[in-house]
Amino acid sequence: MNELIAVATITILAVISPGPDFAMITRNSYAFGSRTGLVSAFGIACGVQLHVMYTIFGIAVLIVNSPMLFFTMKVLGASYLIYIGYKSLVNKKLITLNEVSGLTPSPFAAFRMGFLTNALNPKTMLFVVATYTQVVHPDSPMNQNFAYGLFMSLSHWIWFSIVALFFAAPAMRSRLLTRQLTVDKIIGVALILLGASLVFTNVSI
Repeated sequence: MNELIAVATITILAVISPGPDFAMITRNSYAFGSRTGLVSAFGIACGVQLHVMYTIFGIAVLIVNSPMLFFTMKVLGASYLIYIGYKSLVNKKLITLNEVSGLTPSPFAAFRMGFLTNALNPKTMLFVVATYTQVVHPDSPMNQNFAYGLFMSLSHWIWFSIVALFFAAPAMRSRLLTRQLTVDKIIGVALILLGASLVFTNVSI
């Protein structure tokens, strides 16, 4: 029971802390509506599950003990966040509540953005690895380990779905879209800074 409480506490604190996932969901939700935000949130949850799977099967041990491999992962994650941050920063297309459907990302594109934002984030990798190595006992049943991983994914999905619905609410969207270019620049700068900060993520688990 203590193990379960510890995993739940660590997960909830990690989920609600602002980061690349939050910035991306905010942008997708207010710009393109609840469907895009919710699909992106599901992509984030699947990204977490990817970290869980390779952690359980021991690949994470190789990653965190191989400086070159970990550095490569950090660069990929940072590059992706900087890229979408740059796209937001230089965006000149104004969107209205009745925007042309062609501007809205397809469900697959929305899912991919959520998945890659999380899957390429080494901080999420460290969170998952640290949780399993510091809290979960080595002799824990495999089905229990998978259950913890499912809880992590569901927690991310629920939280970011709430965030998506909040920022996609008509009143909130209308308020944000009237200041769209300014908001885009703020989110763009935040994503670029978050991406750059990933390069300096330390391995300490």
